[in-house]
Amino acid sequence: MSILLKSLTPLFLFFFFTFGNSRILKIPLILFFNGGEYEYYKADHIPNEAIKYEKDYRGGWELFSENSGVSAMHMIMMPNSNKVIMFDAAGFGPSEISLPAGDCRQVLDSRREDEVYEVDCWAHAVEFDIDTAAIRPLKILTDTWCSSGGLSANGTLVQTGGWDEGARSVRYFNGCSTCNWEEYPMSLSGLRWFSTQHILPNGDFIVVGGRRMYNYEYIPKAGSSYEISYSLPFLQETSDPVENNLYPFVFLSTDGNLLIFANNRSVLLKPTTNKIVRELPVLDGGSRNYPASGMAALLPIKLNDPNPNVTRAEILVCGGADPRAGKFVEKGIYVTALQDCGRIDITNPKATWRKEMMPTPRIMGDMVILPTGDILLINGAKKGTAGWNFAEDPNVTPVLYKPENPTTQRFVELKSTTIARMYGSTSTVLPDGTILVAGSNPNFYYNFTAVKYPTELRVEKFFPPYFHPVGMSDRAVITSDYKGAMVNYGQNFVIEFQVKKDRVDQSNLKVTMYAPPFTTHGFSMGQRLLVLAIKELKIVGLELFQVEVVSPPTAKIAPPGFYLVFVVHVGVPSSGIWLQIA
Repeated sequence: MSILLKSLTPLFLFFFFTFGNSRILKIPLILFFNGGEYEYYKADHIPNEAIKYEKDYRGGWELFSENSGVSAMHMIMMPNSNKVIMFDAAGFGPSEISLPAGDCRQVLDSRREDEVYEVDCWAHAVEFDIDTAAIRPLKILTDTWCSSGGLSANGTLVQTGGWDEGARSVRYFNGCSTCNWEEYPMSLSGLRWFSTQHILPNGDFIVVGGRRMYNYEYIPKAGSSYEISYSLPFLQETSDPVENNLYPFVFLSTDGNLLIFANNRSVLLKPTTNKIVRELPVLDGGSRNYPASGMAALLPIKLNDPNPNVTRAEILVCGGADPRAGKFVEKGIYVTALQDCGRIDITNPKATWRKEMMPTPRIMGDMVILPTGDILLINGAKKGTAGWNFAEDPNVTPVLYKPENPTTQRFVELKSTTIARMYGSTSTVLPDGTILVAGSNPNFYYNFTAVKYPTELRVEKFFPPYFHPVGMSDRAVITSDYKGAMVNYGQNFVIEFQVKKDRVDQSNLKVTMYAPPFTTHGFSMGQRLLVLAIKELKIVGLELFQVEVVSPPTAKIAPPGFYLVFVVHVGVPSSGIWLQIA
């Protein structure tokens, strides 16, 4: 395994020496290669060639695993662990990893008229180790095809819907090393296929939409079932001949209302009263939801303003497709995806969409919030729409969006991959700040040969630009070991960290809290990053510092659950530590 850095001469590899049992980057050295000779340089004695290289650095790629066992249509990072859960659909036939001997399942294929049960001995979900790439097969009984999910307040994966017998299912996975799925096939009132799930301030989950589901409902307690759903005519109004309103973008605003975005329109729903409180302006230019499959994220929520009148919540929506793209593909025409983005403050009743342009068109991409607060746009295609073989021209070049920069300086293209990640690809932030990238299956069933875009089981890690060789000397290492400890809302707490500096300027420091999302079909459900208010920064030893911060004030700002906390120094994030807020 190797990080695929930009092909330049000289070539730089970076090594870090440690002391004691800590992981502090004590003596950063750069290995300089030129003309067959290797030389080491300390971080403060870098040759001019290295400085140029650092400025040109656009991230790096590592091929981390050749075989994930299953295609990662759905993915989520589990808290307090080094494990990611990946799964696809239980009805896609043989995967590349089998269930333990004798632990097969009976499957009824509803597409067959004779109602014959088949025996399936293949796993359709795995627990993936982010350090070793080891995989453990997991057994799912009902079909998770195009389902939804999220982490509960206690860190359990709560997962809803899917296809056929899985459409009303609620599944639970608590992440222990020997655990498997716990399933309740009749818990939901509606058939939730292509729906969106989001946690609420009280810790409950809402599930919105789905194919021909113009309503929403709340997930019952484990083992219970509800027969209640709430009509949402807005979802029917935003459907068109190819739908383009599935997997609606759902975000919890800082005032407790839910933004629901479908096709090109959005509303604010008050979940405590089940009433629409406001409709936002139309985002023109095309369709943004499945199968048009644009990307969306809630921009970082800043809690470091000492006297805010309101805690702002902005969303960014990028890419998508012409609403007729699905019809064009049926005729063999792959229309160019949308290239524009819309950004709006959903806490301002008078706000309108502000448009920006990405460097390239993109559909079916992922929008990932980095620990720094920058936004990564990754995966997808430049033409067509979502679906089996409905897209062309893979977009292999990630883009960094810097929301704090002037409008004309926000987008930066990064290092390209060589692997097409189109329909059914996913990505997620890991605790060390790298991005795990997996999946892509534009084919019905697994298909590795005789197709233009085979089913993809390779797993990559992407190293964002903050991993540049020279800047790594600024990286902090958190020495506080909270081990997922609980903090209360509005509570001051202290994080101790090491950095190879005599002093740290508070203006160069921020502390962020990241809620790991459930990612599928280009949308990261529940993704959220908060910039905490800093109360005090002090030196407590040689290259050792303590920063006192204030946790989010309410569950409207940060729903209860597990978050990764990062110390970001001079734009370089530390590895994160897990904290639970309640």
